[in-house]
Amino acid sequence: MNTILLLEDEAGLRRGICFKLEKEGCHVIACDTVKEGKLLFEAHDVKLVLCDITLKDGNGLDFLTYLRKDLQSAVQFIFLTAMDTEIDIVMGYETGADDYITKPFSLAVLMSKINVFFRRMELTSKNSESLDNPVITSGRLAYYPNDMHLFIDDAPVELTKNECRLLQLFLNHPRQILSKTQILEQMFDIDGKFVDDNTVAVNIRRLRMKIKDNDDTRIIKNIRGMGYIWDCDVK
Repeated sequence: MNTILLLEDEAGLRRGICFKLEKEGCHVIACDTVKEGKLLFEAHDVKLVLCDITLKDGNGLDFLTYLRKDLQSAVQFIFLTAMDTEIDIVMGYETGADDYITKPFSLAVLMSKINVFFRRMELTSKNSESLDNPVITSGRLAYYPNDMHLFIDDAPVELTKNECRLLQLFLNHPRQILSKTQILEQMFDIDGKFVDDNTVAVNIRRLRMKIKDNDDTRIIKNIRGMGYIWDCDVK
C-alpha cells in the first residue's frame, strides 16, 4: 500500500482528502504544519506528498526545498493551493514540484492524477530492474517478456498466455508479414497437431481488443491473402 503525506491546514478539506484517498486504498498520514510534516516524512516510507503552500508555521515551498535540497529526496510532490497566479505556479514547478493543482479542485481529478503517478512509479521500478528482465517498447506499449507483463500508457494490461505468445511473436518481427501458417507453427502446434485455422483470427481479435487496436490506429494489420503485420517500430 502506497503511503501519502498530506499537509493541509484547512481541517474540513484535509478530512475530505483523507477520506477519498483511504477509500481508494491509499494509506494517508496528515498534518497541518511544516514541522510535523518533516517528522512524518522522516518516520514513514512516503511515496507521494500533497501539500498546501500556506501552512500554519511556514509554507509548502520551504517544505519542498527541504525535501529536495536537504534530504535529496525525489519523492513525488503535488501542490494543492489557492495561489493560482502564473508566478505562483512557475515558482512551484521551479522549486521542484511534479504537479500543481489550484483550489477548488475535484477529488476525482486528484485521485486520477495520483493513480497516474503511482503507475509511472511502477513502470519506472520495472525499468530499473536488471537486464535479466528487459523491456520491449512499441508505440504506447511496454512489454516485459520474462514475466509477461504488458503496460499501455503506464497502465497494466492482463494477457492470457496465448495472447502473450502472439504479442511476443509480432514484437520479434515488426513490420514483417506473418502468414497464418507461420503463426500456427510458432504458437499453436501442440504435439505436432495444428489447431483450427480460425484460432489465429480469434486470438488476434482478442489481442487487438486488449491493446485497444482500433480501426483508426491499427497496429496489427491484416494483409489480404498473405497474413498479418505489426505495423509499428519496436525498440
